[in-house]
Amino acid sequence: MEDDKKIKTIMLSGGGTGGSVAPLLAVAEALWQETGRAGLRFVFVGTKSGPEKDMVAAFNKEIGAMEFIPLISGKWRRYFSLYNFFDIFKILIAWFQSFSLLAKIRPDIVISAGAFVSVPLVFAAAAKKIPVLIHQQDLRPGLANKLMAPRARAITVVFEKSLLDFGAKAVWTGNPIRRLAPAQDENLIKALKIEYSLDNSIPLILFFGGGLGATGINRLVFKAASELAKDYQIIHLTGKGKMPGEAGLLKINNYHVLESLDNLKLSGLISLAELVVSRAGLGALTELSYWRKPAIIIPMPGSHQEDNAAYFNKERSALSLNQTGLTSEKLLTEIRRALNDSNLKRELSNNIGKIMKRDAAETIAGIVWEILK
Repeated sequence: MEDDKKIKTIMLSGGGTGGSVAPLLAVAEALWQETGRAGLRFVFVGTKSGPEKDMVAAFNKEIGAMEFIPLISGKWRRYFSLYNFFDIFKILIAWFQSFSLLAKIRPDIVISAGAFVSVPLVFAAAAKKIPVLIHQQDLRPGLANKLMAPRARAITVVFEKSLLDFGAKAVWTGNPIRRLAPAQDENLIKALKIEYSLDNSIPLILFFGGGLGATGINRLVFKAASELAKDYQIIHLTGKGKMPGEAGLLKINNYHVLESLDNLKLSGLISLAELVVSRAGLGALTELSYWRKPAIIIPMPGSHQEDNAAYFNKERSALSLNQTGLTSEKLLTEIRRALNDSNLKRELSNNIGKIMKRDAAETIAGIVWEILK
């Protein structure tokens, strides 16, 4: 039996939304591939109610055993809310839970991609001299990462501009995403074409609003679905619990409406799409960049996504639309412009493909090995 002292335990932490989970799973996969899964143990610490438990379970079906442990999660809101008062007690409980958990698991490193569930854990890890790595995805640093950054040994960032926000500990890596082997990728594409009866001669448009869906985008697509389906094939991911109540929408030819798909199927559909319309979360933008996909992005109003969208728009890497005041007619016009103007489509494809660094999972895995030496 292998000596337990030779096994490195890596604790990943994030959740509440899938955005802080997906890059951690990509890094875990890269680390496992480098070692043939020997000598590494992974533990994921997340919230009780977020999507991370299901994401870890799906990862385990494909890759290998990763233990999931829920932690009480509080959140500090930067506006007046009575929930801040109650969440102070949650944060204190999570602080004590974190010390107990770290004493039991004894990780060699803690890695977070930004989430409030991670803050007490990272503070406790730093107090116990356990190395911490933080991954910053968005252009606008989130409060959780601002709080955790001083305790981190290294901070990996998606955009070069973020180096200024985090100083000497920051490393420009890009954003990790999981990738299939070429043969698996080819099989997935064939299966998707059959499952959705996709016709290579009709442009495919993919609509999705992130892991939780986007009601604002859904409403626009529902109104435009009949008109869009006259010229295009549509796959519309609404988010869980956000399927349309109108039964007629489900019977439109060339229009497929689904609640959600796993990350690999979603990636496959992005590769097939002629155009993607999505939120401006970093997970979506990373996939779009990887596939060099022309896109219309509609950021979540009043969020960090607006900074992401403004940057991509400035770099001519995507068309950005403000959700406020946006109508289905305006969206239709922009879709047709993007698909019918070959020069614009080529420009968007070229620019989005260059806006992010590639092989981020492997780069971050290398930084983890350096810390573990």
